[in-house]
Amino acid sequence: MTLDVALVMKLGGFTLDVAFAAPAGITVLYGRSGAGKSSIINAVAGLAKPDGGRITVEGEVLFDSRAGVNLPAHKRRMGCIFQDARLFPHLTVAQNLRYGRWFSKRGPEEARVVEMLGIGPLLERRPGALSGGERQRVAIGRALMAGPRMLLADEPLAALDEARKAEILPYFERLGAEMGVPVLYVSHAPAEVARLATTVVALAEGKVVRQGPAADVLGDPQVTPLGPRAAGSVLEARVLAHHKDGLSELEAGGLRLHLPVVSHPVGAVLRVHIEAADVMLASEAPRGISALNVWPARVTEVRMGTGPGAIARLEAGGQVLLARVTRRSAEAMALGPGRDVFAVLKAVSVAPESVA
Repeated sequence: MTLDVALVMKLGGFTLDVAFAAPAGITVLYGRSGAGKSSIINAVAGLAKPDGGRITVEGEVLFDSRAGVNLPAHKRRMGCIFQDARLFPHLTVAQNLRYGRWFSKRGPEEARVVEMLGIGPLLERRPGALSGGERQRVAIGRALMAGPRMLLADEPLAALDEARKAEILPYFERLGAEMGVPVLYVSHAPAEVARLATTVVALAEGKVVRQGPAADVLGDPQVTPLGPRAAGSVLEARVLAHHKDGLSELEAGGLRLHLPVVSHPVGAVLRVHIEAADVMLASEAPRGISALNVWPARVTEVRMGTGPGAIARLEAGGQVLLARVTRRSAEAMALGPGRDVFAVLKAVSVAPESVA
C-alpha cells in the first residue's frame, strides 16, 4: 500500500509545498517544529483542507483540488493518534477500545489487539487511573479497532518521559510486523526516527529536503539544517556477546562496536543510531584514551555550516559515519575527500533509546 501526497497550504508566514510517497512500513515526517509536519497529517486525515494538490491511497483519491474531491474524515479510514491520548475519561479502557469498532467492522479481533498491546490488566480501569504510556497504548488499540488502512501518529511520544517512550516504541515497531498496518509518523527526535523509520521524509520550512531510507537520510549532511543533532549514522549491527562488565559487543559490517548492555540476545540484528556530535576525529591512531570504539576511516565529504561547525562524512569498515567538528578543527586537520583519519566514539555516548 502506498500513500501519495502532493499538497500546497498557506500556513502563517510560509507556504507548505510538498510531494512524497509513503510506502508500506513506517514513514516518518521529520523536521523541526513549525516545518509543516502536523499540517500534512491533518490534511491526510481530512481534518484540514489544502489550498491545492492531490492525495491518494491504494489508488483511491482522498483529495484532488482540480477534480473537486475532498472525502470527509470519517470516510478516509485513517486511524489517528495524537500527543495526548484523547481517551474518553468516563469510559473504561474496554469501552474506549470498543468505541473504535463503531466506525468499522473490518478491524482486528479485540483479543488480538489487547494481547499485542499488553493491556489486558487495564480493561476495567478508566483513563485517569492510567500512566501516560498506558494511555497511549490504549489510544493505539482504539485506532486499530476501527480497521484503518493507515495509522497517522502526530508526535505520539512527545509528551512522555524517556521511560514511557521506551515502553511505547516497541509497540509501534510491532504494528507492521503483526498487524500489517502502515504508519505515517511525525517526529523531530533523531533517535526515534532511526529506530522506527523504514522511510524518512525530511522537512524544512515547508519543503521536502530529502526522502528515502532512514540510513540514507540521517547519513546525509544536508539534513543538518533540521537541528544541531539531526545528522547521524544508522548502522545495522548484530549482537556478538554480552560481557560481565555491563557492555555488549556488536558487529556492523567491518566495525566492532561496544555499547552499554543491550536487551537483545546474542545473534539478534538491530539498528544503532550514532549522532554526528558524538563522533570525534583524530589524525593519528589515539593511544591511552578511555574511548572503546576507535575505527580507521576515510573522509568522503566535508560540509561547512553557516556557523562554527562542519560535518564530515566518513567511510569506515564499509559503513557510513558522520562526525560533527568545528570549522577550526576541519581546517587544522585538512579534512577533505580522501583524508585518512580515526573516528572515536565513547561507548556511553549511545543512549539506550538509540538502539532497537
